[in-house]
Amino acid sequence: MADNGAEPAVVVKVVDNGPYQVKGPIRLVDHDNNEYEIGGRTHLLCRCGNSAKKPFCDGAHVRTGFTATRAE
Repeated sequence: MADNGAEPAVVVKVVDNGPYQVKGPIRLVDHDNNEYEIGGRTHLLCRCGNSAKKPFCDGAHVRTGFTATRAE
């Protein structure tokens, strides 16, 4: 992707051994296309699969000792 110096509208960061951190305006929908009511511009999405608040992170990755290796 070319770097034109402009900030992208949405940035997704993979947090080490943690959730996906999504910054920017997003529309989040479930498998039936129902929209989640979300506010703000930063959201943490579960990556470990153990959150009781899926698709959002509730910190379960810490309690369960979730680790993830970086793709090379």
